[in-house]
Amino acid sequence: MAQKPEQASISKALEVATLAAGCFWCTEAVFDQLKGVVKVESGYSGGNVPNPSYEEVCTGDTGHAESIE
Repeated sequence: MAQKPEQASISKALEVATLAAGCFWCTEAVFDQLKGVVKVESGYSGGNVPNPSYEEVCTGDTGHAESIE
């Protein structure tokens, strides 16, 4: 079945979402398996320490949240 022109352009568009939900390794694994998800990257959102390490974020002192995009 042929798609309408507006449907074809919508299906080719990519959108980005940033989500924070606890451990980013677990969240990344779940979203990586979802149909339609092209790429999942782990990182940190917010915070007040530039370029924190994983260990620093885990202390809770940097203000960052583990997140995926």
